[in-house]
Amino acid sequence: MGAKRILVTGGAGFIGSHLVDALISRGNDVIVYDNLSSGRLEFISHVMDRIEFLERDLVLDNDLEEAVKDADHVYHVAANPDVRIGEADTWTSVEQNIMATYNLLEAIRKCRRNDPPGFTFTSTSTVYGNATIMPTPEDYGPLMPISQYGASKLAAEALISAFSDNFGIKATVFRFANVVGSRSTHGILVDFIRKLREGPKRLEILGDGTQRKSYIHVSDCVEGMIHATESQRPSFEFYNLGTDDSVNVDGIADIVLEGMGLQGASKVFTGGHKGAGWKGDVKFMSLSVDKMRSTGWTYKMNSEKSLRTALKELLEN
Repeated sequence: MGAKRILVTGGAGFIGSHLVDALISRGNDVIVYDNLSSGRLEFISHVMDRIEFLERDLVLDNDLEEAVKDADHVYHVAANPDVRIGEADTWTSVEQNIMATYNLLEAIRKCRRNDPPGFTFTSTSTVYGNATIMPTPEDYGPLMPISQYGASKLAAEALISAFSDNFGIKATVFRFANVVGSRSTHGILVDFIRKLREGPKRLEILGDGTQRKSYIHVSDCVEGMIHATESQRPSFEFYNLGTDDSVNVDGIADIVLEGMGLQGASKVFTGGHKGAGWKGDVKFMSLSVDKMRSTGWTYKMNSEKSLRTALKELLEN
């Protein structure tokens, strides 16, 4: 596929900045759109002379049509990334995940109705809620998310499906497992590292430690997104993007303690909410990735290797 002009919302964030790197390496012209609420300029500083950077907000921008008018494709990665805030703050996910997605789709409808760009959306495994079938396939239902984050992502998926059908937008949706790697600013590895640096003799672990989930390294995640987006034929498609295996929280604690040379530290479990870390936390998650494999893609690192690689990257930086 030849070089394209690609808009990446949230392109200064964790996953977005790695996506920008991959798209540039393929010779594309990239526009990064980010309000820097969770993204960081340092994540894209090494490519600043090779991109167009727009410091704007999808909710507040009154000239969003300008950003999409020349794009061949839009990767919509911008979102509130923190699942845990939902109990105390029910609005942020609505604003940053639903309203932001609507505004972007509406800008495409208004100025690109006759030639809409392709559209790729980063969703989440949390749309499945406490799934009773594992590994969970894409056609599992009914979807009953238990977090504000998962609910907002599912609502955004529905908007994209409707806009795709009504306005001819070719759209791809990816439901991620837990993504880990360099530039990550939140999540279990970041939390454990922070806690152990503050107090190396004791590690507090949210929940009962039996929570078990799948993890994918950001490099595999980004490669999978680009591969499936470029090979997709239907006008609307969604994929699970993760790994076949899973690791429990207690095991992740051991990986971090070993990696930091702190095997003597005590592990203290909080019990959490019904054994999970917090209200809205899905305790067990494992995704079927057969559909992604059918496109010719597969991951290079399983969950444990993804975690170990990401830990090394985070400790080095």
